[in-house]
Amino acid sequence: MRKVIVVGIGPGNYENMTIRADAALRHCDVIIGYHVYVELVKERYPGKEYITTPMTKEVDRCRMALETALTGKMVAMVCSGDSGIYGMASLIYELRGEAREPEVEVIPGLTSACSGASLLGAPLTHDFAVISLSDRLTPWDKIEKRLLSAAAADLSIVLYNPASHGRPDHLRNACKILLRKLPKNRICGICRNIGRAGEMAAVLTLEELENANVDMFCTVFIGNAQTSVIDGKMITPRGYRNV
Repeated sequence: MRKVIVVGIGPGNYENMTIRADAALRHCDVIIGYHVYVELVKERYPGKEYITTPMTKEVDRCRMALETALTGKMVAMVCSGDSGIYGMASLIYELRGEAREPEVEVIPGLTSACSGASLLGAPLTHDFAVISLSDRLTPWDKIEKRLLSAAAADLSIVLYNPASHGRPDHLRNACKILLRKLPKNRICGICRNIGRAGEMAAVLTLEELENANVDMFCTVFIGNAQTSVIDGKMITPRGYRNV
């Protein structure tokens, strides 16, 4: 079958993978993806052909998926979290263009905004924004505008890609930007290794977040003006009790 299925595998553990994602990985011929994500599924789906690429090789990865599918195989492109939220779904469609083959199917997955929120409590019960701090594809001045706009709108904010070896100060810089609009005691949260070994979650203030130790396996949450801590959990009310 000449088909590419772009599969969101969730945070990494099988329990948080959807039934559709599991079925796609069981029935495909080839599994391709960033090597870290492929390793998360490799043991559960033996007997498959596996193709991996390093970080920053997204275009090569998607081209390989399309070319492999055109040889008559069903190819699963695995993405951490959701296949369309910072995933490969859009790039697969862009590279295929107006061609009718191979067929493309997108299977959603549990993005870390959702899975991380569940570890922290309920920080996203009201409107929120998701912003990546990676400036590899988005200029930092645009990221800064988005941070300030979300803060000014009193949205809860989820930060993806808060830091890495190449950009260790991005979260610190983002906190300095947010502190122009938000108080130092604004409730925040950090999740790391969601659904994997070493999973952790912590609640802290925006002032404390500025100097927190984070990496690319972390997701960061900044509450809105109504967010509070209840029994150690980060809670943002929807307002149901006020109706």
